[in-house]
Amino acid sequence: MGQEKKASVLTDSQFKRAVAVARGMVSAKRNVALLNVSFALGLRAKEMASLCVRDVLASNGDLKDEVLLTKATTKGGKQRLIYLANKEVRRALLDYINERRVTEAIPVHPDSPLFMSQKGGAFSPNTMQMLFKRIFVSTGIDSASSHSGRRTFATSLIERGVDIKAVSRLMGHSTVAMTASYVEDNPARLRKICEEVQTGLRP
Repeated sequence: MGQEKKASVLTDSQFKRAVAVARGMVSAKRNVALLNVSFALGLRAKEMASLCVRDVLASNGDLKDEVLLTKATTKGGKQRLIYLANKEVRRALLDYINERRVTEAIPVHPDSPLFMSQKGGAFSPNTMQMLFKRIFVSTGIDSASSHSGRRTFATSLIERGVDIKAVSRLMGHSTVAMTASYVEDNPARLRKICEEVQTGLRP
């Protein structure tokens, strides 16, 4: 998709600005949780919209370590696991879920949508995309979209030296080539690679 290729890869400072903006919006804890899930786990808008409370919460009320994304919720029907290992993701999710536990008149039902819209129901993929767009426009990053988190996730992993096959698996891609198309070339990184190669060629 053209939109996927055009979505901006955000820097750390841009992401922090987006989080700061989200904290000042209605449903702040939900929005902060969404940003963290998007950028630290690389989920699509459809996948985030499809999550239920039971997907992330165990029966004892604790966050799970692994979340299974079923074929019905992923693009191309490719089932995959995501890992709730990031401390910021876990903190943001618990902050949001605990807020719901306090504000909702009835206990949070396991089958209810994890991310509730302002109308009290589930997001559609389209309304999820619109929410992300509002956050980024308010942040002053007009070129970003709900896919920016996914592209930033892939680019960040590659920048850290993670094997592209592992990145492809985490992204749920069927080919490594598809993953490569998500990664934004970093001129500084390319320059560093050339310097290292040239150094290795010296007699």
